[in-house]
Amino acid sequence: MKKTLLLALLVSSSASLLAQGSKLSRYVDPFIGTGGHGHTFPGPMLPFGMVQLSPDNGTQGWDWCSGYHYSDSMIAGFSHTHLSGTGIGDLADISVMPSINRKADTVAFRTGFLHKDETASPGYYRVKMNDGIAVELTTGNRVGMHRITFPAGNDAMLRINLGFAINWDKPTDCYIKQINPTTFVGYRKSTGWAKNQQVYFALVLNKPVKQVSLFANKMPVTSIDASGKSVLACLNVGSGGQQLVAKVGISYASIEGAQAALAEVPGWDFDVVRKKAEDAWEKELSKMVIDADEATKKIFYTALYHTCMAPVQFSDARGEIKATDGNRVKVNYIAYSVHSLWDTFRGANPLYTFTQPQLVPNLINSYLSFYDQYGLLPVWDLHFNETNTMTGYHAVPVVADAILKGYKGFDVNKAYEAMKASAMQHIRGTQSYRQYKYVPQDKEGHSVTVTLEYAFDDWCIAQVAKKLGKMDEYQHYTDRSNYFKNLYDPNTGFFRAKNSDGKWVEPFDPMRSEHDASHMYIEGTAWQHTFFVPHNVQGFAQLMGGPEKLVTKLDSLFENKKPMTGSNISSDISGLIGQYAHGNEPSHHIAYMYAVLGRPDRTAQKVRQIMEVMYRAEPDGLSGNEDCGQMSAWYVWSALGMYPMNPASGEYVLGSPLVNKATLELPNGKQLAVVVKNNSRSNLYIKEARLNGALLKTPYVTHAAMLQGGTLELVMAAKP
Repeated sequence: MKKTLLLALLVSSSASLLAQGSKLSRYVDPFIGTGGHGHTFPGPMLPFGMVQLSPDNGTQGWDWCSGYHYSDSMIAGFSHTHLSGTGIGDLADISVMPSINRKADTVAFRTGFLHKDETASPGYYRVKMNDGIAVELTTGNRVGMHRITFPAGNDAMLRINLGFAINWDKPTDCYIKQINPTTFVGYRKSTGWAKNQQVYFALVLNKPVKQVSLFANKMPVTSIDASGKSVLACLNVGSGGQQLVAKVGISYASIEGAQAALAEVPGWDFDVVRKKAEDAWEKELSKMVIDADEATKKIFYTALYHTCMAPVQFSDARGEIKATDGNRVKVNYIAYSVHSLWDTFRGANPLYTFTQPQLVPNLINSYLSFYDQYGLLPVWDLHFNETNTMTGYHAVPVVADAILKGYKGFDVNKAYEAMKASAMQHIRGTQSYRQYKYVPQDKEGHSVTVTLEYAFDDWCIAQVAKKLGKMDEYQHYTDRSNYFKNLYDPNTGFFRAKNSDGKWVEPFDPMRSEHDASHMYIEGTAWQHTFFVPHNVQGFAQLMGGPEKLVTKLDSLFENKKPMTGSNISSDISGLIGQYAHGNEPSHHIAYMYAVLGRPDRTAQKVRQIMEVMYRAEPDGLSGNEDCGQMSAWYVWSALGMYPMNPASGEYVLGSPLVNKATLELPNGKQLAVVVKNNSRSNLYIKEARLNGALLKTPYVTHAAMLQGGTLELVMAAKP
């Protein structure tokens, strides 16, 4: 009997270990991107969750846009909102920091830590700081959970710092109130990149506090609440040698919404909440099961993880949001915010049409709600603030892609009207674009980039007009989509700026980059921006003198190693191969243009090189800002062997896969197996591609064809 029981226990234990070992989440390393210029954070959140709970170093600087950088060795607190991979820093709201052997005061302090005492995985983060305090973090959707283990000592304390800020952010109005010995509520309002931020919170502890010390604007307050531009609460929980659990619910609409959020995490079992978070991530990662070498799996699944860290849920537990005017609005859908559209329209949003069928209509409804309140679709929406950061009106291709792929759940006609409203606005150089059929440099900075991007966005509007049977408007926006031709200079072979008198802006230096609005390109040079014509590659080739001439120009892009010129070169121009800059998004489609021009071999060569050089399983393993999922989305697509070169065309241009096999869950419930035969480092060329046995006669596979499910077979070879 004992032998039988022992055998059963061994079998059970082995099965448990096997199950643990088979989890895809073990390949995710949240520290990838926290070094270099990746600007990611290591703390936990649920996929697209409202809470992003992570440590902040308390260091001000560009590489601390997420609040944390791997080069740092100090922690100032653990706050509940963060940006993933942006080039501007904001948020870090509701900062909580434990301490030991400290009296209640307003003196700012940071505690040291070592990376060997730090652990992170999907849904979980742990650090043991140099003062002996161990902090564990996990989250629900709208709730952050802290488990804090204090060492022996006096005055074990939890500090709630509503005045904490990073980089651009500045608190303007903070408030906290003690409800009872275990419950505190309040809000933090601030201005920064987003001019009108507000985060409401409800914090509950699993044991009553011994003493509460409140400070407003660094002065002690004797009442049960405190308000000011800077508010700090020091909660003495007794002596050390104990464990404290805290739950923090948040809302962007009201204290009541934050309190309602707490119902998402009943009880105090930290491990139960952690398990639910881990299961949520495992379900997400399991949408793409790949066969590849261990290093590729680590980079791939971390990339897939990063694509789910933005946008973030914005409607609270009561279905309310903060509107663009700061007032509360009830919505009948799940609202999302933090839309880095200049980046994500290229690869991340098309990826969501495969992996996030429930998310897509909610995103479009979020844009339409923004349109109802603001009059235009968002450009870069941060907590329903229009930051107007970057160029283009790139909600348009995201909306167009959803409509053209047949997504339901939003008002298509209203969406079309909203797209046209953005195209017919009277700001951001659009008046000049319509008047001159290009944006003159003496009317608007970054004029070349703006013209090229407006032309693409207008092509997207044209396709929706055609689908809706509005042929006059289809022709109108098709004509506008060709305005890019008006800035092509055949003498230099570049798109370059003109003034309103029709004359070229002189002098012209294709190597020049200036990180200010007076420059004709944004975050780049003529080399990086000349190739942004994803909607009309053949028309672009005709300007150049034919496809072969454009191929030669592409070759020069990758081969030209001359240094850039300029007094203020943008830090975003990174990940260079010649003048190709993979660290910034305008380059992301370029390698796939070769295939459309009849040179898939060149696409294969460049894509393999980029994947192998620009992505590594290290903290500095990203070649530039993660930018809310786009940098990682490029890798996910490319490792699978394809990429949406034109992100609203419904076509995925074939490249050079890294995986040997991938099983993809499709939004219609079917599965697609990507089977790669004879794959190796040397066999990087696709010799033959078949979808369900039928030979592909194009350099791309369509979204509609992939939705049929079945098998996409790619046969690889060592020669083109």
